[in-house]
This record gives sequence, C-alpha cells and structure tokens, in this order.
Amino acid sequence: MEPGHILVIDDQELIRNLIIRQLTRQSHEVIGVGSGAEGLALLRAQPFDLLLLDMIMPDMDGRAVLTEIKADPQLPDLPVVVLSGDTDIEIVVACITLGAEDYLFKPFNPLLLKARVSVSLAKKHLRDQERRQRADLERQVAERAAALERSEERYALAARGANDGLWDWDLLSDRVFLSSRWKNMLGYNDAEIGDAPAEWLDRIHPDDQELFTVRLTAHFRQLLSYFEHEYRIRHRSGAYRWVLCRGMAVWDASGRATRIAGSQTDITERRAAEEQMQYDALHDLLTGLPNRALFLDRLDRAIAIARRQPERRFAVLFLDLDRFKTINDSLGHAAGDYLLTTIAQRIQACLRPNDTVARLGGDEFTILIEDVVDDQTVELITQRLQAAIAEPIMLGDHQSITTASIGITGSSLEYSSSAEMIRDADTAMYQAKMGGRARHSIFTPLMHVDAMAKLQLEGDLRMAMARGELLLHYQPIISLVSGRVSGFESLIRWQHPQRGLLYPGTFLDIAEETSLIIPITWWVLREACRQAYIWQREFPTEPPLSVNVNLSARIFTEPDVVAQIADALVESGLPPTSLKLELTEHSLIALSGDLSDTLQRIRDLGVQLCIDDFGTGYSSLSYLYNFPVNVLKIDRSFISRLSPPSGQSEIVQAIIALARTLNLDVVAEGIETEEQYQQLRNLQCGLGQGWLFAPGLDDVGVRALLAGA
Repeated sequence: MEPGHILVIDDQELIRNLIIRQLTRQSHEVIGVGSGAEGLALLRAQPFDLLLLDMIMPDMDGRAVLTEIKADPQLPDLPVVVLSGDTDIEIVVACITLGAEDYLFKPFNPLLLKARVSVSLAKKHLRDQERRQRADLERQVAERAAALERSEERYALAARGANDGLWDWDLLSDRVFLSSRWKNMLGYNDAEIGDAPAEWLDRIHPDDQELFTVRLTAHFRQLLSYFEHEYRIRHRSGAYRWVLCRGMAVWDASGRATRIAGSQTDITERRAAEEQMQYDALHDLLTGLPNRALFLDRLDRAIAIARRQPERRFAVLFLDLDRFKTINDSLGHAAGDYLLTTIAQRIQACLRPNDTVARLGGDEFTILIEDVVDDQTVELITQRLQAAIAEPIMLGDHQSITTASIGITGSSLEYSSSAEMIRDADTAMYQAKMGGRARHSIFTPLMHVDAMAKLQLEGDLRMAMARGELLLHYQPIISLVSGRVSGFESLIRWQHPQRGLLYPGTFLDIAEETSLIIPITWWVLREACRQAYIWQREFPTEPPLSVNVNLSARIFTEPDVVAQIADALVESGLPPTSLKLELTEHSLIALSGDLSDTLQRIRDLGVQLCIDDFGTGYSSLSYLYNFPVNVLKIDRSFISRLSPPSGQSEIVQAIIALARTLNLDVVAEGIETEEQYQQLRNLQCGLGQGWLFAPGLDDVGVRALLAGA
C-alpha cells in the first residue's frame, strides 16, 4: 500500500501523538491538530488522503467537523474514520449518515488501527482510480453526445457502451430504467428484468438493505450531497456480488426528490482483497485463529458490556502447552507447527459458538468464555479442553502426548482493561504449571502479590550473579563399608543481602523459568571443579575425591554442552573421572529423544553420569540400557521408610540388586538415623549421604572434615 497523507484531529495530545507515531512507522505522512477549527483550516489549505477524527472535543466536536466537511464542495470525497470511546450504535449510524467511512473504538489496538487505515487508503486509491476512469468515460460519452440528438435511442446506445451499469429512477412514476450492462452484471439478459424498483431493491442482501435505505433517504433529504454506497446484490447464480452504487437526485421547488440517476460498478474482487488484508491483520497465519489484536478487541468489548450489565459474566483462560519446546526442538519445527494446528482445532471443538480462542504466539492460547452462567460452566469447559488436548497425536513416526496448563480469571473481579485480565490469567497459568503441569488454576489477588515477589526475586537473582552472592556448600558422600569420604555433592546457596542465606528451593524454580539456570549451572560446574581439584591436592586419597554437580534439563538444549564441560575440566585441572554429573530420572525420560548421543560424548570425556532421585520416575527401566549411566542415587523418600523398620525395604533392595546386575554404583540419599545406616549396610549399599554424616558444608567445614578423617 502506498503511503498516505493523513490528518489526525484529536484534542487529547497523548492519543494524538500515539496515533502519529504508529502511522509514521508505516511511512505515512501524518499531521496532528488539537481542535476541529484547526483541522478544517488545514483541510482547506492542502489535500489529504484520510482524516482520523475524534468525536468528543470541546468547542467543535466531531459531528460538527464532519458536517462542515460534507457541506464543503471541495472536501466531500475525503474518507473519514471516526475515533471515539462511545460504543453507542446510534452514534455509529449517525456518523455513517454524516458521511464517515469507518468507526474505531477507543482504546484501540495499534494493529487494528493500522488495518483500518490501510483499508481506508486502499478504498480511496481505488475510488480515485475509478473516478479517473469514469471521468474519461464520461468525457468520451459527452463528446459523442454533443454530436447526437438527445434521444432515448442514443441514450440507450451510450448506456450499452459504458462499463458501469447505469440506472435512472423516476420517483414520481416509481419506475426505474436499468441499462443492459446493469442487468448483464447480474447474469441477466435485457428482457429478464423489468422496470419496477423491486427488481433492483429486492435483490440487495437482507443485511445490507437497511443501511442502503438510510443513505438513500439521507440524500433525498439533502443531508448527503450525493448518494454512494457499497452493498451486496444477488447474482442469477444465487451468489452475491459486491457493487459500488453512485447517484445524484433532482429536486423540485418544494425540495422533494423527483428523480435520481447513477451507476453501479462490480467491486467483488476489490472487496475480497480488502477483506483478506483485514483478515490477515487480525488472524494468526499458522492456525487461522484470531491473533492478539482481535482477541484484545473482543475482550475490551466484553469488559465494556459487563460494566453496563454486571449480570453478563465472562471468563478468560490462558493456556500454555507443557513440554512444547522439547517436542519442537527434538522433532523439528514442521512437527511443532502440525502440533499447534491440531491443538488449535481441538480447542475450537471444545468451545461454544460465541466463545473466542486466539493464539498469542508460540504455544500460548487465550480463550474468552462469554455468557457464563456459573463457575461450573468454566470448570466443565476447562476439563473438556484438557481431556481433548491430552489425546495422542502422531508426529511423523512418533506418537506424542502433550498436556496444557491453564490459568483462569473471571469478570467478577471487575477488570478495567483487557491487558490486566490476560496478565492475571497468565499468572494463574504459571501457578498451575508450578503445581505439576496438566492442571488448571483460578486466579486470586494473592497470586499477583506472589508474582510481583517472584519478579523481584528474579531481578535480585540476576544481580546476585553479577555481585558474586552465589556460593556452594558440599555434602559428603560416604563409603558405607569403610566410613571414609568418597566425594562431595555440590549444593548451591545464595547469600541474599537482605534475606540471608537462601536454599535452592527458594530460587531455582525462578531460575528454571527464566533460563537463568543455564549460566548458574555453568558457574556451579566451574566452581565445583576448581574447588575439588584444590582438595585433591591438599588431601590426596586413592581413588581421588570426586565431586557431583546437578545438571538442569535445560542445559541439554545448549548446542555446546559437551564443550562447556570439557572447558571446565581443562580450566580447573580436575581429572574427568573425578567429576560426576547428576540428572534427575524425570529429566532423563523427558529428554530421551536426542539425549543418548550427547551423554555418550560426555562419557567419552571420562566423566561419570548419575541418575538422581531414582525410583520416582517411569515404571519402564529400559532407558538404563540406552544411556551410559554409572551411578544410581536412591531417592530419600525410600530411605525414610527404612527407619524404624517397617518391612518396606524391598524397593531399596530391588534397586541395589538392579544396580549390581548392571554393574552400577549405588548412593543412598537422605540417611538420617543409625538404623537406616545399618539396614543399608546389611543390604550391601556401597555409598550414602545425609545428615547422619554431615549437612552441606562450606570450604572451611570440608577442610575440617577431611583433616579429621
């Protein structure tokens, strides 16, 4: 679309400048003024392609400006888009009657403003082109008519030669002349349509008849200087064609319209192009769902209605797919796109006709549930959504099962803006995701307080890395046979300047959500390797002391994970065999798609691999044969059942036997009592750690422990 010369008349400087900035980015030339009088002076001094006009202004409001424009013979063709916060439909009709081409409610969405401006400029460009063509045609007809007598026969000849369909309506006799071209445009021969006005008017689409009549009546009453209207009219095939109809009436001495004549042009292709352009501006190209701009517009309208009619309850759902990034990264973007389109279709199938689902981007969807009778309505729709989404999907040769976390908020909280409502639904969604995924959560004001606290914590955590506030403690891993220290597990701590020493449960979830876990993990790895090497030199043992470092599953999305581990070993001088990397059983299963090759390359460095929290994951243990694992760490929940003796040692015994069969080492976590220690020794468990031996120790504590060993 070619840039346009646009005038903005709005007495609110903030809104006026916002519009100017938005449109200037689209290469339009934009001038803004704060009053109707200034705007009219500019309009009469220089040409403009489009006017954006605020309705409510002091001194001279939008209606007065619009009336002046349409009364000025130099300005009636200027397209006008009215801007107003008033959503009264009567105002809309009044603006159209006065000559406005379009109407945009405040607060408007920038994308919707861009789309409306583009459509209006496109219409003007095409009208200008059609006007030039019509002027050329009229000049040719006039030149020929000058050489011919003004007879009905020669008039009919000119009408047949025109590209537009011509019409002439005698209002006194109530008969209408329709040219052959007019009839051919609708698929009829000349003799198949008579001269009764109903032959024309009854073919107009029922939804367009009222506005056609309004504009025609306004012209008859001389409220509009000429008649111009776009509408749909029925073709012989039964389909409707878009046409542009123009005309001008003749009045008698008493001001009564006696005759009106004009032309009709087929604009079906132009309208299709305009509608496609507006559709693309308001819909997601991948799924075909409404996009953020259209969703915000519909939600703003729902909020406005609820303010006037509190009984009209509605709800917003914020939906995020669980593990979508893993699927997208492992199976490729084509599979991810297919998953998104399938999920979009499933969501639509679960909703009612008056509900709206939009894709905000990525794997995030928002849903507007209107006409909510009670809380059970939303609950049933949410359950239906989660069940439908969890149905298996074939992605190439892989059967995938994805789930969704859903946050919900309702109109009962009396929101004033769509942005606030979506924000709170998003907050509730994260609450659901933190609760274990595949869940839904209803927003409460306390969640917003928690979200702000998390935001503060995230900011503090970013600063903590720069300020060196993170530190490591180390819990010894003991040989249950000899009682000697075999190595240490590194445990991160945060020395917060206001809150004191913080443990991982306080901040690691935030780190995982924000990807801070990646730089934190690399720091932990380098620091643990550096410290372990110092201890090895100061306290030599055979085999040398080892150090365990926990790896987040997010680390394996990094392309250089193996190189980073190798660099940490080289920088510290620590032998690769002294480093043990721990992955939880859940993350090992979740990442199983492309993980085997990466883990093997890590093993090829000489590094050992441990499965943490073993026994809490999937019942299938086939992955133990697929991954190069060295150590199983029995989860503390199983160890806690050993003391006092409760007859529940079978699981621990089975894990130890499995490890022995696979030639793997076993570490029992969370040993807290002497009874647990003795039972594990009797079960021939090789290694253990827990508060019975020592908590997490700082460097001074580790040195004291090793010196006394």
